Amino acid sequence: MSGNPDALLPAGLMDGLPPDAAHEAATINRLVDDFAAHGYERVKPPLIEFETGLLHGAGGSLLRQTFRLMDPVSRQMLGIRADITGQIARIAQSRLAHRARPLRLAYAGDVLRVSGSQIRPERQFVQAGVELIGADNAAADIEVIALAAEALAHAGVARLSVDLSVPTVATAILDAAGLAPEAAAETRHALNQKDRAAVRASAGPAADALIALIDAGGPAETALPALRRLDLPGDDIDRLAAVVAGLPGLQLTVDAVENRGFEYHRGVAFTLFAPRVRGELGNGGRYLAGAGAEPATGFSLFLDSVMRAVAPPPPARRLWLPEGTAPTRAAALRAEGWSTVAALAPATDPAAAARALHCTHLLVGDAPHPVPEGDR
Repeated sequence: MSGNPDALLPAGLMDGLPPDAAHEAATINRLVDDFAAHGYERVKPPLIEFETGLLHGAGGSLLRQTFRLMDPVSRQMLGIRADITGQIARIAQSRLAHRARPLRLAYAGDVLRVSGSQIRPERQFVQAGVELIGADNAAADIEVIALAAEALAHAGVARLSVDLSVPTVATAILDAAGLAPEAAAETRHALNQKDRAAVRASAGPAADALIALIDAGGPAETALPALRRLDLPGDDIDRLAAVVAGLPGLQLTVDAVENRGFEYHRGVAFTLFAPRVRGELGNGGRYLAGAGAEPATGFSLFLDSVMRAVAPPPPARRLWLPEGTAPTRAAALRAEGWSTVAALAPATDPAAAARALHCTHLLVGDAPHPVPEGDR
């Protein structure tokens, strides 16, 4: 089968195989159960929408990552979602517009992107997350960050770190400096790279303030005092300080200039990391939801990264049942926690048959017994 050209998949796409597919599904269920325990109700938006809706507002930042196709029924352009956050905003603004605020919604589903990145080559992966819509205060920011940390801990992620950002501060400094769009874009790229020399070359009168922002980054306990010593526009640093105070026990760092993935955010944003795991586990933050521009905050977890941060599943207890095992006995064994694999014909070597089907035990008489070692 490995030499079959019809079995090849496009770059960035892969089949989920046993036991990984089941492990991911169980992890998703655990995350969504945690979201529900905090009052977040699950919604299920479609995989494909009219592109005018899918790319409206916050969704516009993913235009170049969105697969587009013609709908043969309506003759309108459709888009395959590259992110789910914008869809939740649409649902909140339309079908759930009558619901009391703050509105707490949760989701889990696949997204598809035109291209991967060096850090995340996967083009299709599952997003799971929440959106808290209609509240604009530090308590809402604290709630979603704490929920993300709690859900990841319950899923088995150890030593989580949260990198906080305030992308609006650098934006305000750049806007005040009146840079040309090309210079502002160069400066943004330099800020994300923490390239002080490039910032100095492109940012003009904003250079000193932006380099000071870069230098202020680090652990929250040292970054916040450094940021407060700067003459910064707006009140986002005060909001950031309130969020940090509301998250005791979490490992918090601050990067005041990070903008990758936060192009549409309008306040405190954050990225979730785990040690020795490629790519971020998820990100989120404050934004304006939909055409109604409601204040909102939330997060998306990326299951491809999350699965790299959790322990592999324990070996399944698979029990081989001889042909002719009574259905009532098989049901009783499943009630005891066994996964049963029924033989469909008599076996001359039950142990070999059990090993071939990756069973850990086989039913001998009326009792399960470990499968003896043998050639595999």
